[in-house]
Amino acid sequence: MEALHTLLPVIILLFAGVLAIAVTRPLRMSPIVGYLIAGMIIGTHGFGWIEEDNTTHLLAELGVVFLLFDIGLHFSLQHIWDARKDILGLGPLQIILCTAAFAVIAILMNLEVDIAIIIGVTLALSSTAVVAQILADQNQQHSPVAISSTAVLIFQDVCAIFLLILVHSMEDPTVALGSIIGHAALKALAAFVAAILIGHYLIGPLFKLIARLRDNEIFTAVALLIVLATAAATGVLGLSLTLGAFLAGMIISETPYRHLIQTEISPFRGLLLGFFFITVGMSLNTPIIIELWWKIIGVAILLMLIKISLIYASAKILKASTNGAFSMGILLAQGSEFAFVIFAMPALQTALGSEKASILITAVAGSMVLTPLSVALGNKISQYQADKNWEEETSPSKEAKNTEATVIIIGMSEVGQRIADGLNSFGISYKGIEYHHSCFVDASTKGYIVGFGDATDLRLMDTVKFSHADMIVVTFANYSIAKELAPIVKERYPNLSLLVSVKNKTEREQFLTLGMQAIIEQSFPRGLDTAAAVLRSHGVGNEQLKNWMQRQQENELDYLEANGLG
Repeated sequence: MEALHTLLPVIILLFAGVLAIAVTRPLRMSPIVGYLIAGMIIGTHGFGWIEEDNTTHLLAELGVVFLLFDIGLHFSLQHIWDARKDILGLGPLQIILCTAAFAVIAILMNLEVDIAIIIGVTLALSSTAVVAQILADQNQQHSPVAISSTAVLIFQDVCAIFLLILVHSMEDPTVALGSIIGHAALKALAAFVAAILIGHYLIGPLFKLIARLRDNEIFTAVALLIVLATAAATGVLGLSLTLGAFLAGMIISETPYRHLIQTEISPFRGLLLGFFFITVGMSLNTPIIIELWWKIIGVAILLMLIKISLIYASAKILKASTNGAFSMGILLAQGSEFAFVIFAMPALQTALGSEKASILITAVAGSMVLTPLSVALGNKISQYQADKNWEEETSPSKEAKNTEATVIIIGMSEVGQRIADGLNSFGISYKGIEYHHSCFVDASTKGYIVGFGDATDLRLMDTVKFSHADMIVVTFANYSIAKELAPIVKERYPNLSLLVSVKNKTEREQFLTLGMQAIIEQSFPRGLDTAAAVLRSHGVGNEQLKNWMQRQQENELDYLEANGLG
């Protein structure tokens, strides 16, 4: 009977989790919402089928541990370096502005300043899980909006780790806040350095040894051991288990075995994280939520509007395009998974009270529910704005803006966008030129620098200042047009390189006779070969180029696997 008593909560949690997924998936809602509702139904404030005990708390904490481990797997030092401008610029600016706004509101509601700041930072965070799913569904992981948003999420995840440490430490009221932050920062820095050294000198060689055994089960067991051991180690140091899990993920991300381990660990992560969200739902006061539903909806909408405005402002301050800044604001407007963790902690529960804590947690969940709808609406608005830009640029009375760029990309479909992604990654300026309306709107909505242009119009050369560029890249193979224009371009701009993307050797030979460098697209995904040729000609080293191409291929494979297309 004792064994049954221990197993019963796990069985109920499993049943609730399966049912939550079965209901939310057909509705294209985040499973997180289903988990929260399931927890409300089965918890003490619902039908009381399950009570919070050591078993449920352990499963919930393991769920957060595996969430942070998964985040760490995507947090390589190379990734940080590639996205350093957004991670160290847009990320901090967005956090500061949003924290200030939410903290002021909290202070006006008579909360203590330190509690108000914690609430402000918590609400400034966005949902990595929700944003990643939306980007994957739309296959936009490589667009400027996606790259900048992902960089912001990386910075937010780091902030969230320190926030968890801070709130956990606040449970001891005798220690000063400044002392808590200082000690936590020093310990975390030491742990970070130790993780890098351990990953390089111990974990890397260990996985090489295990790889010779060709046994995926051993990989899984070792990965689980590393996660739990690292989490326990940071716990002993007085830091949170989640920091250890994050560092474990970061250690493994620097090895060639990241994708294998991510695949092997994924079922554990999804299952345990589902348990965590269900236990959060169990803690919600259902009668209060039913009574104050209008307040919850109001808080969710206010949360999203404030974040859209301030993220847009942050992106514009850092010179993002109008469409790109708006799309980013919409994408990152929801609350974060970490809000459920932080608002459920005893220190915050005591400071906020049951009513306010329930309102905030449910409002954050509501913002997640609203995100797919708001993103769809935001895309419509961005496309409308792109349509207006198209009409302005194609108007006979409208003079196109002069543009100075190192590379001119003619044609901004998939291949053109891939080339632009590469140029963005290495800080090389470009200008996209597009003649087709649908491609123009698509590229503009995703945040690419694109203008209207007809490759057959000789006036285009002066409009976009070909003399300031060193290369023109044509992403479609139209020999008849190239035959007429290539000699004229060569005569007027003898130092300008002409490069074209082609499909086979026959096309390549045709364009070579015109003095154009022709690149046959053979690699996966499309556009990678041409992008590599452009980057190589602009001084990108072989090792850097190899790493960039590998990341592009891995990201595309991740998308195909996630959508059952691999």
